[in-house]
Amino acid sequence: MTPRPSRGLSRYFREPVNSLTHLAGALFSLAGLVVLVVLAAGEPWRTVSFAVYGTTLVLLYTASTLLHSLHVGARAQRRLRLFDHAAIFLLIAGSYTPITLVTLQQGSAAWGWTLFALVWGVAVLGVVFKLVWLEAPRWLSTGLYLLMGWLALLAIVPITRALPPGGLFWLLLGGAFYSVGAVIYGLKRPDWLPGVFGYHELWHLFVLAGSVSHFLMMLLYVLPVTA
Repeated sequence: MTPRPSRGLSRYFREPVNSLTHLAGALFSLAGLVVLVVLAAGEPWRTVSFAVYGTTLVLLYTASTLLHSLHVGARAQRRLRLFDHAAIFLLIAGSYTPITLVTLQQGSAAWGWTLFALVWGVAVLGVVFKLVWLEAPRWLSTGLYLLMGWLALLAIVPITRALPPGGLFWLLLGGAFYSVGAVIYGLKRPDWLPGVFGYHELWHLFVLAGSVSHFLMMLLYVLPVTA
């Protein structure tokens, strides 16, 4: 049975704040994808890397928008949850892609390819994990996202050498935003106005902040590396 929409914004969006914030994220992600790919034109590795990064960013925000906006039945809702959760693994790997295939190729190519293979291998396993066990405990899923997100620490020395200080700042700031948001999501705290503006809405804002930080790193520091 399809849930009956209530009045106001909820008539159009199942969770209005979550839907609208990530709809904005999807639109800005699409614009960012176009900007990065156009500016990287003529350099295949940068073009492909930014295409992958931008596409995973668009996928994440599109999946989240659909999940939190559509009034659908239980079966369709489960499929949207799967899409949403799998997209998180893909975005994490996508965010690593320009760093591994562009930044780390400047003197640390072995590290670049190793980290690239590692994060995408984990992403594939993460998607399979969600396909098999979508209802896994929240702490387990959150822990996997955090672990994958901070795999960059394995290559922090070559990353520090290859990425300008400003780029490192945005990289770490974005990671911090994502991580704090993930902890809020995992703990379900703070939950100020449940159903209106609680822990889930706050998590969405932290995700947006993390995405903006990493996009600025890509635009200002990864894009010009070989220019």
